[in-house]
Amino acid sequence: MPSLLRKVLKPVGYAAGTIVAAAGLYVGAAFVLSRITVDKADPNASPDVLVYLHTNGVHTDIVVPVKSPQKDWSLELPFSNVPSGDTGARYIAFGWGDKGFYLDTPTWADLKFSTAFVAAFWLGSAAMHTTYLHELAPGPDTVPLYLSNAEYARLIRYIQASFRYDAAGRTQHIKGHSYGNNDAFYEAHRVYSFLYTCNTWTNDALKASGQKACLWTPSDTGIFYQYGK
Repeated sequence: MPSLLRKVLKPVGYAAGTIVAAAGLYVGAAFVLSRITVDKADPNASPDVLVYLHTNGVHTDIVVPVKSPQKDWSLELPFSNVPSGDTGARYIAFGWGDKGFYLDTPTWADLKFSTAFVAAFWLGSAAMHTTYLHELAPGPDTVPLYLSNAEYARLIRYIQASFRYDAAGRTQHIKGHSYGNNDAFYEAHRVYSFLYTCNTWTNDALKASGQKACLWTPSDTGIFYQYGK
């Protein structure tokens, strides 16, 4: 019996050890790579457009003007798609993520293991969460960034490329889902995983627009470390 028990426990121990080692490698890589800085492409770029980097403590958003000479986001993402229909918002926040996680987990209390598992291992699809905002004040969770017109143009292209469009070239609103009165969800490209998270998407948005960023990060702490140095 002890021999049989050892035979059973040995592979279980190997499996557990492998999982612990993989988790440790992931955490270590996330820490080290998020501390490596990708510098701003043009330190002398003109400060033409004010955007914001915002976190809720876990998830990051890129916040941009609803309307500017370069882009009117309300034409692609109409105010009528949010429950309030409020047309007075000055900013719109973009947050990419796993569709199932977004729609099935409005609060952390709603989180299920199956939802987290699907999200972590490339098994789901993606959605873009957009939130219209009247004001946004700089603070520990909100970093203002000034982009040149050229940098903002690249950010616009990056965000647009993350949406899925129908045959007529329109964004695909996911109806009947919102967290509040001024937000909406849309179908998006890519697949969420533990290697490409909502914060990785934001970090790549910073890179695409020539802003300071992490080499790679799955978490908001890596991004905000760069802007807190």
